[in-house]
Amino acid sequence: MILPPAFYERDTVTVAKDLLGCLLVHREETGTTMGWIVEDEAYLRGDPAAHSFRGETKRNSVMFGPAGHAYIYRIYGLHTCVNVVTGPEGAGEAVLIRALEPAIGIDLMQERRVMNDPVSLASGPGKLTQSLGITMDLNGTSLYDGPLQVWSPDSLPGRRPEGLDGEIVRTTRIGITKAADLPLRFYLKANRYVSRR
Repeated sequence: MILPPAFYERDTVTVAKDLLGCLLVHREETGTTMGWIVEDEAYLRGDPAAHSFRGETKRNSVMFGPAGHAYIYRIYGLHTCVNVVTGPEGAGEAVLIRALEPAIGIDLMQERRVMNDPVSLASGPGKLTQSLGITMDLNGTSLYDGPLQVWSPDSLPGRRPEGLDGEIVRTTRIGITKAADLPLRFYLKANRYVSRR
């Protein structure tokens, strides 16, 4: 059910594709929230848009650590974004989780986002971290034996995200100015919960 470290130690683009349909899970005292990953973006070694491009710093050091850990950073001073570290240690590669289809703990997600529309709850990187209660405290934590985990697509018997067996769209990433032409964004074409078509 929980994806092992070896899943993340592979080629980052492959991991980004294979994460689609997996469940991002946050287990806390207040409850468990989870959603299927329906959209993500790959950030590679030598990629001008990657936080690791200029080398290791205190802020991005998690990206250079072992694969299968959460790299979390703050944007606009308000929102957090969650990435999974991929590839060999020292590579500085990761996959940004861009959108989820809510699965479990939807009431708690709605309370945190102060809204009811399930399609908009986690349809963006800042929205999904708010919905799942993912904060900077989780930066650097393991995704296989910590409170933040990634589970295989078959972890909820009889339930699957929309479009899992359909086409995966590969296109350019969103909200960046450097390397904006690289086709490193992936999403489930038939899924309503993606952030943008």
